[in-house]
Amino acid sequence: MKRTITTEKIPIMLWLDTLEEEALQQARRLANLPCAFHHIAIMADAHVGYGMPIGGVLATIGAVIPNGVGVDIGCGMRAVRTGLTALEVPVLKKMLTALRAAVPLGFKHHKKSRPLEVMPDPTEFGQDLPVVTGEFENARRQIGTLGGGNHFIEIQQGNDQRIWLMVHSGSRNIGYRVAGHYNELAVRLAKQTGKDAIPREWQLATLPLDTEVGQRYLREMEYCVAFASANRSEMMAALQEIVTDLTGCDQFDDPIDVAHNYAALETHFFKEVWVHRKGATRAFAGEYGIIPGCQGSRSYIVKGLGNPLSFMSCSHGAGRVLGRKQAQRVLNLEEEREKLDKKRILHSLRHRRDLEEAPGAYKNIDEVIADQQDLIEIAVELQPLAVLKG
Repeated sequence: MKRTITTEKIPIMLWLDTLEEEALQQARRLANLPCAFHHIAIMADAHVGYGMPIGGVLATIGAVIPNGVGVDIGCGMRAVRTGLTALEVPVLKKMLTALRAAVPLGFKHHKKSRPLEVMPDPTEFGQDLPVVTGEFENARRQIGTLGGGNHFIEIQQGNDQRIWLMVHSGSRNIGYRVAGHYNELAVRLAKQTGKDAIPREWQLATLPLDTEVGQRYLREMEYCVAFASANRSEMMAALQEIVTDLTGCDQFDDPIDVAHNYAALETHFFKEVWVHRKGATRAFAGEYGIIPGCQGSRSYIVKGLGNPLSFMSCSHGAGRVLGRKQAQRVLNLEEEREKLDKKRILHSLRHRRDLEEAPGAYKNIDEVIADQQDLIEIAVELQPLAVLKG
């Protein structure tokens, strides 16, 4: 940990030297929430988010905050180690071509609904899931699709002399709908009761967990976490099939799959609390996690150290230094492309609009990893070979 701020209701612990002023103000607001517990943890990759910083960890008692989870509920990473030790560029190019045909990117969906058996069963999450029920048939065409933004599929070379496959994606539109619906209900509830002392401009409306609406949000959120995991599983299955078809390799280790946008009931400091991880990865002692870099930089398979001060969490990536529109304005396309070309990475940086995901838009992943040595240990370093983005 780098420093602690003690000027608010509860402390703010930071795993980075500098935090942009707007994100710091958001962290201060979290520390003054009536339901906030013990302290706020800000990870090494933190930057401004909607209501709560991305890279923030918040524990609450008796309440859940939809904007503390975020709009892409269950977004996370999936990584698989293969039996391959190397891949040549022509094969990598064929893999990317096959992937583009198999996995819809950006706003694209499957033309036909996917089989019911690949979808999580809503009845396992309770009887009353109105948003999930309303979006279920649409979601059947979205499962196994990448989405846009910072989502990616990457083929990597590990320092363990193995080829790795990695997918970053979330709950697509179903998670977005659940998040928006319950944040609006939280805002309305505050107006109706007149008891909410949280200013609306904080964008941190809460749902009490002793209400039906609070419990319903938890059920729908947990479904979205399961859907996001199933979404990544579908894409990874498609990628593994492509790898087998093109190389003959059929050796794939069990996947590592982690979410980094969710709330979960856990025990910390001898208290049961709801831990909100928004752009943060769980890092229980001995637990494997995934910390990706930006397009063109290293990613890491890590093992958690179970540090209680971070609520047993770590960063979820490198973290942005430039907003999406800002990156498109200030970064030079040719310079950013050259960074990737020099490393001989097959990348997705083609047009000025792609600069929002250029290396220059992100923090240095090695510095981010160094800032959290008390949270994780490195298991495998992964160098990118080929990247597909939405």
